[in-house]
Amino acid sequence: MAGITTHVLDIATGRPIAGMQVELFDLAVSPPALLRRSQTNADGRTDGPMLAAGAARTGHFELRFQVGAHFKASDGLVDEVPLRFTLFDAAQHYHVPLLCSPWYVSTYRGS
Repeated sequence: MAGITTHVLDIATGRPIAGMQVELFDLAVSPPALLRRSQTNADGRTDGPMLAAGAARTGHFELRFQVGAHFKASDGLVDEVPLRFTLFDAAQHYHVPLLCSPWYVSTYRGS
């Protein structure tokens, strides 16, 4: 399986976040081109890949997570979270999860 997928977890509760808006941008053009906009489902995942296997290619991409809009915390530190990354091999699957709270974000390359 190739392409780009993601999911979002609330680090404070350890539970998936439903309803968070996520966007994928292609950074090969200026300004960056929006490729897909989605919302996370009850499992904290988008219903389909952010970039399908058939459209996968090497290059630079950015996922934008609307953390602040989701949590709406008056004392929150985190707003929109941009994650820039590179696909070095279009035949591989790139899973880019986000662990977050209104005050914290972290990511890793998942499986």
